[in-house]
Amino acid sequence: MTRRSPDSCPGVLRLHEAADGPLARIRVPGGRLEPAQLQALADAARDVGDGNLELTSRGNIQLRQVRDADELAARLDAVGLLPSRSHERVRNIVASPLSGRVGGWADVTGLASHLDERLQADPALAELPGRVLFTLDDGRGDVTTLRGDIGIHAVADDEFALVLAGVDTGVRVNASEAVDVMLAAAHGFLDLRGDDAAGQWRLHEIDGAVESIIETLEHSPVTEPLKFGATHQIPIGWLDQDNGLVSLGAGVPLGTLPARTAEFLAAIDRPIFLTPWRSIVITDLDEGPAETVVRVLAPMGMVFDANSPWLEVSACAGQPGCAKALSDVRGEADAAVESGRVQVGAPKSVAGEDIPADEVEVAGRQHWSGCERRCGRPPGPVTDVIATGPSTYRVDPPTT
Repeated sequence: MTRRSPDSCPGVLRLHEAADGPLARIRVPGGRLEPAQLQALADAARDVGDGNLELTSRGNIQLRQVRDADELAARLDAVGLLPSRSHERVRNIVASPLSGRVGGWADVTGLASHLDERLQADPALAELPGRVLFTLDDGRGDVTTLRGDIGIHAVADDEFALVLAGVDTGVRVNASEAVDVMLAAAHGFLDLRGDDAAGQWRLHEIDGAVESIIETLEHSPVTEPLKFGATHQIPIGWLDQDNGLVSLGAGVPLGTLPARTAEFLAAIDRPIFLTPWRSIVITDLDEGPAETVVRVLAPMGMVFDANSPWLEVSACAGQPGCAKALSDVRGEADAAVESGRVQVGAPKSVAGEDIPADEVEVAGRQHWSGCERRCGRPPGPVTDVIATGPSTYRVDPPTT
């Protein structure tokens, strides 16, 4: 695939002119936010945005209707959320959010931080497209299935599979080699793209890219590649950490976190991890405080029930945020959940055309889209609910 326009993925310094106003995207490598950073984001959402934080499918944050871009940049810089002006859009790094605390073969949190530091220190890699995604999976198979461009997947305590375009290459590295190999693969991707800034944005869009990159590496395939199946694993509820403390996984309905709720999360004074499933993980809690957190945040709309229908639904921005959207998909998805028309279970639906919004009824994982672009659609078996006009939808059966 070759596009005619250059990558216009937004950041903090280059906003996207959405239909409802300027939109900023803030990269959060590895998903980790310290309490002071979350408080700063809440303040910014209230003071210079629309009052909400939007969680993205890459564990990042978006602010809509940004009224003062310079003020936003200054606030983010002050709390370490804008450490590089040249590389800010390419710091798309997703890591297993429970890594080092609950299960997994290896702790990849330190590798995520190291990758981010090395990425920013390499001037050439500032030229990566803003859509390139790095994944670091601790072996549980949660983020490799996001089909990133360059990643590692733990297969033992100190052994990782190199994953390119979501596929195991058969190359194996240890922890001390992992970041070097990922960065070498990133340089290989840049070389394949050449000077055509309007060319391919993702590794899988270039024919033969995986094989070409492997040939440039100092490591060769040593085993048969593993097969990674699509999964939908959202860490929700009470999660016992390996060290005796507790993490809490909380869903955020349609990924919209009000600034006031974010302030309550910051006040817990524990590290927060954003997940690529538009949820959060609150870490390192004692049991008593964890119980209090649930009692306070559940009435504010945070989802701690792993069987909630809210966990089945994702949606694009829709109207009024997107000029291309044909309907208010978020409002209509919200109504479907609240009325009981979203059912928990395996993806299952009856295909149909021009179904009125208040008659759409779908079981299992589903994504509501304002147009055929299906922005934000998750991987795996998902039922597509696609707007065909104002408050009418086409329902497509689950596909992968």
